[in-house]
Amino acid sequence: MKYKDGKPGYNPDKNARVLPMTILLFVLCGFSFYLGGIFCSEKEVVNVKTSMDVGDSVASPRDTAISPLQLKPVTFQACSSDYQDYTPCTDPRKWKKYGLHRLTFMERHCPPVFERKECLIPPPDGYKPPVRWPKSKDECWYRNVPYDWINKQKSNQNWLRKEGEKFHFPGGGTMFPHGVSAYVDLMTDLIPEMKDGTVRTAIDTGCGVASWGGDLLDRGILTVSLAPRDNHEAQVQFALERGIPAILGIISTQRLPFPSSSFDMAHCSRCLIPWTEFGGIYLLEINRILRPGGFWVLSGPPVNYENRWRGWNTTVEEQRSDYEKLQELLTSMCFTLYNKKDDIAVWQKSSDPNCFSKIAADAFPPKCDDSLEPDSAWYSPLRTCVVAPNPKLKRTSLMAVPKWPDRLHTSPERVSDVYGGSSGTFKHDDSKWKVRAKHYKKLLPAIGTDKIRNVMDMNTVYGGFAAAIIDDPLWVMNVVSSYAANTLPVVYDRGLIGTYHDWCEAFSTYPRTYDLLHLDGLFAAESHRCEMKYVLLEMDRILRPNGYAIIRESSYYVDAVASIAKQMRWGCRKEETEYSTEKEKVLICQKKLWYSSGGKSR
Repeated sequence: MKYKDGKPGYNPDKNARVLPMTILLFVLCGFSFYLGGIFCSEKEVVNVKTSMDVGDSVASPRDTAISPLQLKPVTFQACSSDYQDYTPCTDPRKWKKYGLHRLTFMERHCPPVFERKECLIPPPDGYKPPVRWPKSKDECWYRNVPYDWINKQKSNQNWLRKEGEKFHFPGGGTMFPHGVSAYVDLMTDLIPEMKDGTVRTAIDTGCGVASWGGDLLDRGILTVSLAPRDNHEAQVQFALERGIPAILGIISTQRLPFPSSSFDMAHCSRCLIPWTEFGGIYLLEINRILRPGGFWVLSGPPVNYENRWRGWNTTVEEQRSDYEKLQELLTSMCFTLYNKKDDIAVWQKSSDPNCFSKIAADAFPPKCDDSLEPDSAWYSPLRTCVVAPNPKLKRTSLMAVPKWPDRLHTSPERVSDVYGGSSGTFKHDDSKWKVRAKHYKKLLPAIGTDKIRNVMDMNTVYGGFAAAIIDDPLWVMNVVSSYAANTLPVVYDRGLIGTYHDWCEAFSTYPRTYDLLHLDGLFAAESHRCEMKYVLLEMDRILRPNGYAIIRESSYYVDAVASIAKQMRWGCRKEETEYSTEKEKVLICQKKLWYSSGGKSR
């Protein structure tokens, strides 16, 4: 709007109102900023105190001069003896709360915060330091795993035998009562790729006492033995007591905690999983975790039904029908029969993207749509659809991955899927851990001896620590946080094993199953979600008496960790890192052996 003199008009009443309103606006903004500073600061301190159980003096690790975190004093009593084999997220005492359908009660069901135990899990009466590797593969102390059910019920199959104070493992199984070695020999004849380093990682579903996985260790194949928690068999506990990799788990309604295209081989020896029921949902999960070109091995019903059906309490017609359904399902998922002899049948997953692209959306089972993330595997439901390999990945199939041991230090293709990941960052990480592992061995000479067999890297990135100690007589379970960058596919592409996990919850294992726990900045990364006290109590639960922990952590947290560890009857000493930096320290801790009856440590 224009005015006669070319200037805006003057309205004294309007301008008179603008000035006081402007002043009032500035006053209100300043007052709200002041109040916000007070209340937000209080809230920040309260949140830190709540999540970390912090005392009056709270310092930030971001301060120029780092003041150590101060915690309120804590004490821990021993749990009652009926908790000696307590597995919080797979607790048989809670099974009645959950459904029977598809055995969902055996899946993970973690207790709420107000039901968490704040006590130390005691060992069984008469517990002894485990038999050392490699002798442990063939025997263990009865009092360490005092379960007689398998010994009584499976005596004719030679799973194990109780002789005096020990269990002995003859290497038998339901489908190989005369010994696992002859069984695996036949398997390697059917799958020559098991002999030349092509097959490196495997999963055994329904593992028994893990004799199959134990035999494969001698052949350079690293196996994850999988079985659910139960009241009497304690399959996973036997496996870990023997020094064989194992984890609690069941294929039920949720995905297994592994990324897609992980394993080179999957195995089921009369594991009693109904593969063709519920739309083939269990076999579809095997398809997801099996690498393109990988092998699925089945021994037991309905394989060799022509000769075996009489011993299966069924008819030859029923078994023939079951086998035909299985073959049809596998064909629809791009699997082909690779080899077959006697009780063993081997199928191979296609590595041809064209096969998967031909699976129609209205087929049965259909191809999964792009909205289903193939690597999402932490409390993710199973789906009755075929997870197709990513056609953009050209070096992930079994025949494209370098053979073992070359693949260990070769930069995997999937490292580029990680935010900030590249061949360069992978090589840097690989070199970094060689230096760190050398330093750790100076701080803890037990690494590389028969004192340490079962190792867990609680928050790995690319599996660098496991790769650096690969020549030692041990194995490493690499754990990637379900809240961290998805680096677990890289771990598997290297020929290592691992699992997803959230350390705000209990791990899927029995008490006293690991000789060494290693963590690198876990509390700095997760303290905003997970209370330090409960993470350390879980570490105590799964660590064997006389076992070790290497805790690499910010200087801000180290003293607080050591304070809690002392109350758990651990002995810890603070050491420098390999570069002696002030911002980071290393705690070398050892858990003492104590008994709940006498309460004494030694």
